Amino acid sequence: MNVIPNPIVTQAATSADVAKLAGVSRTTVSFVLNNRQGMAISEATRQKVLDAAAALGYTPNVAAQMLARGSTATIGLVIPKLSHLYVDVFLAQLVASVNEACHRLGLKLLIESTEDEGREPGSFVNLIKGRHIDGLIVCNPRHEEHQHLMLLADADIPLVVLGAGEPELEAYVTLGNDTYAAACVAMQHLIDLGHQQIAHLGFASSEFLAANNRYRGWRDTLMAQGIEQLDELVAYGDLSAESGYRAMQEILQRQIPFTALFAGNDTLAFGAMKALREAKLRIPDDIALVGYDDIPLAAFADPPLTTIRSDPAKHGQLAMALLNQQLAGKERLERKHYCEPFELIVRASCGATRPST
Repeated sequence: MNVIPNPIVTQAATSADVAKLAGVSRTTVSFVLNNRQGMAISEATRQKVLDAAAALGYTPNVAAQMLARGSTATIGLVIPKLSHLYVDVFLAQLVASVNEACHRLGLKLLIESTEDEGREPGSFVNLIKGRHIDGLIVCNPRHEEHQHLMLLADADIPLVVLGAGEPELEAYVTLGNDTYAAACVAMQHLIDLGHQQIAHLGFASSEFLAANNRYRGWRDTLMAQGIEQLDELVAYGDLSAESGYRAMQEILQRQIPFTALFAGNDTLAFGAMKALREAKLRIPDDIALVGYDDIPLAAFADPPLTTIRSDPAKHGQLAMALLNQQLAGKERLERKHYCEPFELIVRASCGATRPST
């Protein structure tokens, strides 16, 4: 697993803290950390400053450095639709985390959408061309946006991509869970409980890389077990509980028997629960259910929701740490996938008898 930079701490260290720990002046700290030449600073003093900065996790004021060299001190966060912030808890937590990290670094945050009216795939490139921002975090890109991301990466634009698909790994700096592997774990759990007719609700259309990964996990796990994959048991939502409700109704109307459901996110799962209850189907007695994300409400669902746990707040912190390294002008990050662990949280909705986690 690749090493993740230390996340931004709750109380950020200052240059004064570094100076105090090293026993030198703040001017000396500034000269050392900015690699000013000809200041007659001994190697021993220089090392003391570097050691103190490392011990405190000190990060220079990126915003001040950027403004000094004529930059905007603004980063962009790209999401599919602004309306998703109203309905998707995972995305809202991620945005809040990124915004908090920006505030601590003295940076401004600009949120851009790619699917709202008047926006085209890759429109976020115009933010760079127009010099409105200095770097980007892109969340849940579509397949057709890969070429635009590659243009930015090849131009050495500071960039972190969340929710990238397998072909895009190492094409640029990406961060997240292995959503394909997580989907396989969720599906294998349902199969181990004796289910073979398993439906799937995609949290967005298959053009989105992360949504497609979860669909592939559904399909490939069934295939590996020699179980028929019926695409009639697949429908797609749009992140919200309402879209999950409608997608579940769509599958029910096809009247193809199934005994379990893997929902692409927890919010969809809540909508699916309502549709299943209206159809007089009990959870988990008639339909076992597994979601994805472990949002705060998952443990309070009726019944409590079995789900894949990820950590959107931590993803936001780490994305900013990776972007911050690039903004600060440090050595270019190797293009690779920084993979965070996931965990299957077993609760009552799947019908498993083993204790909840």
